[in-house]
Amino acid sequence: MSNLPLAKTPPMGWNSWNTFGWNINEELIRGIADKFVELGLKDAGYEYVVIDDCWSEKERDENGRLVPDRNKFPNGIKPVADYVHSKGLKFGIYSCAGTHTCAGYPGSFEHEFVDAQTFAEWGVDYLKYDYCYRPIHAPGENLYKRMGMALRNCGRDIVFSACNWGNDDVWRWIRESGAQLYRSTGDIQDNWQSIKNIVVSQIDRECYGGTYCWNDMDMLTVGMHGKGDNTEVLGGEGKLAGCSDIQYKTHFALWAMMNSPLMIGCDIRKASSEALKILSNKEIIEINQDIEGRGPYCIKQWNNPDHVFSLIKPLSGGDYAIGMFNLSDSASEMSLQFFDIGLPTASGYGLSFHECHSGEDEGVFTERRAVRLEPHDCYVYRCKLVKVK
Repeated sequence: MSNLPLAKTPPMGWNSWNTFGWNINEELIRGIADKFVELGLKDAGYEYVVIDDCWSEKERDENGRLVPDRNKFPNGIKPVADYVHSKGLKFGIYSCAGTHTCAGYPGSFEHEFVDAQTFAEWGVDYLKYDYCYRPIHAPGENLYKRMGMALRNCGRDIVFSACNWGNDDVWRWIRESGAQLYRSTGDIQDNWQSIKNIVVSQIDRECYGGTYCWNDMDMLTVGMHGKGDNTEVLGGEGKLAGCSDIQYKTHFALWAMMNSPLMIGCDIRKASSEALKILSNKEIIEINQDIEGRGPYCIKQWNNPDHVFSLIKPLSGGDYAIGMFNLSDSASEMSLQFFDIGLPTASGYGLSFHECHSGEDEGVFTERRAVRLEPHDCYVYRCKLVKVK
């Protein structure tokens, strides 16, 4: 193990759950790793390829160790991890703090140290740790501290992704557990209402995440368009799912601005050019990966405060990221008064606005910036302080 801290910036990668659910196998994971490199996602900063639930047999072996599903992973997990590593990527896997995983496979309850050792031997770099089937009288806080201790002493650097869905006031104790990221919400679905609900639930909680312990708003649905094997993420049997490209653009921008880890959930082998453009936006990713890791604060539109707002995030070097968002179903104005972000007119300074989707420099503004936002749309700006008088 190195002595370097893990997850200095929000982790970026891909997870199998949103699209594939139970239907995972060795060939899929190898193919995803290949596409990471081919599509330029590795160069964009994505590095973790993570297998979610349903990868193991239903019983442990005679030594109490987890056993990979012999049909899905006939060669075991280590060769898959080795293949991912050969592409210059990192490999992740899934377990659960309870007796069983959410899909009914063996969990790590009372097996934390042997499982951590097993994962280390297999070459795991990232562990997503869920919260199903926890014994009623076993405090979740203690269970996450147990796995945190096991991972920190397993002989390998493994990022610890705590996934207790925001229960038990997790933000109050999760940093002390040793986790590098923690889920603050329930599971995302591939529809606009789910994305909107998650965002609204996290406004004013930005202060709880930060460097080395990130607030995880769940995986991205960008590019899914209502397709995949996992009906839970698609909203259940017979329900409409999927978002427009504008909604996915706003989804990605919000996750980036709010410092959430960026874990792709679509089938990147079939992703549209627009989805890949959203996921690979260098300027948006740079905001998410800013080395200072400062959370944004929220300024709401005075006449539409429940749906229209700006997020303002200080960046290293003196720049500011300003995202303007309209979550409503009708067009609306967002008017940001610079006095409210610490820039009075009397200062003699204004802000230059560079829009991170169009790549256009939109000029220098003083006192305020007002824009018209179409339904579910956004603008994200990188702003610099400019002397104007």
